[in-house]
Amino acid sequence: MPKDIMPKSKIPDNFTVIDLETTGLNPKTEKIIEIGAVRVRDGVVTEQFTTLVNPGRKLEERIIELTGICDKDLEAAPYIEEVLPNLIAFIGEDILVGHRVLFDFSFIKKAAANMNIPFEKKGIDTLKLARRFLPELQSKRLPFLCEYYGIPLQAHRAVEDAGATAALYQKLAEAFPQKDAYQPIPLIYKVKKEGPITPKQKERLYKLIEQHKLIVDYEVDKLTKNEASRITDKILSVYDRY
Repeated sequence: MPKDIMPKSKIPDNFTVIDLETTGLNPKTEKIIEIGAVRVRDGVVTEQFTTLVNPGRKLEERIIELTGICDKDLEAAPYIEEVLPNLIAFIGEDILVGHRVLFDFSFIKKAAANMNIPFEKKGIDTLKLARRFLPELQSKRLPFLCEYYGIPLQAHRAVEDAGATAALYQKLAEAFPQKDAYQPIPLIYKVKKEGPITPKQKERLYKLIEQHKLIVDYEVDKLTKNEASRITDKILSVYDRY
């Protein structure tokens, strides 16, 4: 192809913005409690995906305070196994955009691996863009950046955060149109599948709970094998001395 008609790269304006609320920061041990995603076409939000997710465990008080989501809100919510196929269908072949996008991707990747669903994506991180173009700002957190640009935000609710991130992306692209900064890169998170709790593990754990009259903050049936092993070992380490 002659050089003068080579396609030129541009700042992507078609993508999906993703944001999650979770029980904690480690995708290997924590769970998704809310998913928000917005589809952007030609720089405009055209559709959104939002759902609460039952994590199969009680929430810590700090998560309730941070998100405003409580255990009662999640009682009737679907589990991730019900939600994930619809989310992946919503994302389709899109680039992912997010504020700390690898964090959100890693939780989805973990859930997808456990369900044997392929999930490989390229992404653009608005946090990295802010660090590159706005080094003078004292904070690069999403609420601070939204205040800086006058973007409305109900912080720590997933679909609101996703919509605000889409608006932030547009503001950055308008103010700093250096095309190289907006080229999506592969999102890499290595994860191994964790199978569900086995019947033998379940039987043993229920016996320990009954034997020691324990009040637990998780649903035994929703545990993975690794989680069941960790919990069983923890119970035994406490009660073996007796």
